[in-house]
Amino acid sequence: MSRVLLEPAYVLHQRSFRETSLIVESFTRDHGRVAVVARGAKSARSRWRNVLQPFRPLLLSWNQKTELGTLTAVDQVASPPALQAQSLYCGLYLNELLMRFLHRGDPQSEVFERYRHVLIELASTVAPQSLLRVFEKHLLEAIGYAMLLDRECKNAEPVQEQHWYEYIPDRGPVRRAGPGKGLISGNALLGLQSEQLEKDHLPELRSLMRRVIGYHLGDKPLASWSLF
Repeated sequence: MSRVLLEPAYVLHQRSFRETSLIVESFTRDHGRVAVVARGAKSARSRWRNVLQPFRPLLLSWNQKTELGTLTAVDQVASPPALQAQSLYCGLYLNELLMRFLHRGDPQSEVFERYRHVLIELASTVAPQSLLRVFEKHLLEAIGYAMLLDRECKNAEPVQEQHWYEYIPDRGPVRRAGPGKGLISGNALLGLQSEQLEKDHLPELRSLMRRVIGYHLGDKPLASWSLF
């Protein structure tokens, strides 16, 4: 049995377990996605009941013998970002993305730090759609689905701002004759590559990322897409 102490973490999801307990899915800095049983956490007297909530910066301690660990301590280390309305929906979307794409026990410390920063930025005046697109790009790259954005997939020709492209999810962009349904501009692709996103290109990039993410998820789309 292994013991983990004071691991930086965020709660992604929780569900009931037996009468008084919860199974808590968390995203940790050094251990990736981890599932633990929080015994008695549903009880009105539980010290964990109001702490095990999404978006709160936590330090978790747990014992691990099987894939499902046992929570032993929780400490909140800072106030959660003030996510409201659209920013709250965006935060829930990020949590579902991580739940669907991250495997348990696969450390993703860089993704963890990006997630932490995005939560803080979502609570500010930064345009949320730009934050989501860049986070999606880095998440796909971290799990082995990096997107080709600056050259064509068939001939390695550089993507040109003035041209239009069909994006094949598992390969990359292919140049087409002109604008059309389902196509994306070279300017938008290069903007995502450089992470300098223009407001006019956000609808194109939103559509692109939905197609790419949907391709990798398969037959079960994200539930949070229905919120947008």
